[in-house]
Amino acid sequence: MNPTNELIRQAQTGDAHAFALLYESVYKDLYRFAVYTLRHVQDAEDAVSETVTDAFAQIKSLREAGAFRSWIFRILSAKCNRRIRQYIQAPDELSDEISAPESDLGEQADVQRAFGTLSREDRLIVSMSVFAGYSSQEIGELLQMNPNTVRSRQSRALKKMAELLA
Repeated sequence: MNPTNELIRQAQTGDAHAFALLYESVYKDLYRFAVYTLRHVQDAEDAVSETVTDAFAQIKSLREAGAFRSWIFRILSAKCNRRIRQYIQAPDELSDEISAPESDLGEQADVQRAFGTLSREDRLIVSMSVFAGYSSQEIGELLQMNPNTVRSRQSRALKKMAELLA
């Protein structure tokens, strides 16, 4: 049995330390996904925190140990989508300029600005693919879209970003 499977088995019996080790293996990707999806550091931190809490509470429902990474990203994706819907429903509460993580590198800021020009759904598709490693089939299932549509939207979104960065 591989170490990850053993950690999942232990976490499913309520072992918080085992779950913490599992979380340690994905936390950077979870945070990166949330920041690029939500474009707001505090909201990203909150979404990741809520995801971890829910994942620990629901770890017993994980049926296939090898699916841990995609399972926890699905939880995070749902949290991010909920927050985006809240943004849309309460636009007056947001400032005109949604903050992004501060960076000394101008290139990162340019990429974030280009990413921010994408529609909410295109940002989600690109984030799920690039940061979470989902396939177009998996993204299609999660977003209830045809995988071909996912691939074409991702391609157009990346081309748009490349043009803005050129």
